[in-house]
Amino acid sequence: MNLTISGHHLEVTPSLRSYVTSKLDRIVRHFDQVVDVKVLLTVEKQKEKEGRQRAECNIHVKGTDMFAESSNADLYAAVDELVDKLDRQVVRHKTRLQEHHHEAPKRIM
Repeated sequence: MNLTISGHHLEVTPSLRSYVTSKLDRIVRHFDQVVDVKVLLTVEKQKEKEGRQRAECNIHVKGTDMFAESSNADLYAAVDELVDKLDRQVVRHKTRLQEHHHEAPKRIM
């Protein structure tokens, strides 16, 4: 899995990098065919404090690309919401792949 974490108006500290990496391990645990992950963490210059910290993620898995974004007053909470959204998308994609196979027709004798 290729992981790219970048910041916009923000310096990505080692503690923030390790937090995002540990949270993204949950996605890899559910679906092991993750090829590429790009995370963008931003701080917007808004007057209001709520929703100022934003996290976006693009995931390339075998078969499709997925995107999610989340914003919150706290960057760590935004990352938590982001991973929850991505986890739901990955699990839904995995079940669609597994349900694609049909059972063999029953023979009547």
